[in-house]
Amino acid sequence: MKMERGEEFMKLIFDVGAHKGEDTEFYLKKGFNVVAVEANATLAQELRQRFHDSILSGCLVVVEAAVAEHDGQVEFFVNEQSVYGTINPSWADRNNKNAFPSTKVCVAAVRFQKLLMEYGVPYYLKIDIEGADMLCVRALEDVSSLPAFVSVESNKTSWRELVSEFDVLERLGYKRFQVINQARIKTQKEPTPAQEGAFVNHCFQGGSSGLFGADLPGPWLTKRQALLKYAIIFMHYKLLGDNTLGSRIARQLPLRLYRILKPGWYDTHAALGELQPLAMSASKPDSDHE
Repeated sequence: MKMERGEEFMKLIFDVGAHKGEDTEFYLKKGFNVVAVEANATLAQELRQRFHDSILSGCLVVVEAAVAEHDGQVEFFVNEQSVYGTINPSWADRNNKNAFPSTKVCVAAVRFQKLLMEYGVPYYLKIDIEGADMLCVRALEDVSSLPAFVSVESNKTSWRELVSEFDVLERLGYKRFQVINQARIKTQKEPTPAQEGAFVNHCFQGGSSGLFGADLPGPWLTKRQALLKYAIIFMHYKLLGDNTLGSRIARQLPLRLYRILKPGWYDTHAALGELQPLAMSASKPDSDHE
C-alpha cells in the first residue's frame, strides 16, 4: 500500500503504537486506510487476527516492529500492562518503580523514515510509543511533505523536553495545537456531521487516542497558549505525579477521590492548517471491526 499525496494521501492514517487496535478500529470504520505499527509480537498477532478482512482488502497493513534510530533489532521492554511496552530503558525503570515490571526481549527495529518511504506520508500521524514518539516526529524533517495532523503523547516528567517537542513541531510548520486529557477520552463524542471521514457514532475505549483533526472538541491554540496550559498541568504533576510525596499521601484516600486527584496524561495534537478536513460518506463497516 503506497499512498501518494492527493486523494489517496487524504485517506491514509498511521497508527504508531497500535496496541490492541483501539484506534485502528475507529479509523477503519471511518473509511481510512491504516498502517498500524506495533512492536509487541503478541499484540501484532492479535491485530492480524482481529482485522483479518481489512488486511485482505488492502485497507490495513500491520507492521510488526519497533520504531528506532536504526534498522535491525532493538531491546524492547514488554510490560505486564501492555500499554507500557517501550524501547526506552528509563521509561521501563519508571514503570518498575510503579510496580509494573517489564521483561526485556529483542524485536525487529525500523527507522520511521523507511516506513514513510514505503507507505507514503499520512494525512494523520498518531504516535503513542512510550518515550520514542519524537523519533517519528523528527523523521518528518526528511520528507518533502507533511501530515496535515500529528498527535504525540506529551512528556510529563521534563519541562525542557516538552518545550523541545513544541519547538520541533513548530520548526516543521505546525502552528496550531490542542492539549487533550486522555483520561476523558471515553466522554468524547463525534461531531455531526463528522469533518474527518464518515460519522460512525463510535464509543471510545480507555487507552484510545480518540478524535483527531477537525473533529477535536476544543479550540486550536498557539504554541504559547498550549505551553501555558501545560504549565498548569506540570504544577499538578509536581504535586501529585508519579513517586511524589503528594501521590503517596493521596493513595491513602478513598479510591474514587484518588482517581479524581491523580494527574492524567495528555496528548498534544498539532495541525498544519494548510489542508481541509476530509469528510467521507458512511459505509457499512467490515465484520472484523464492528
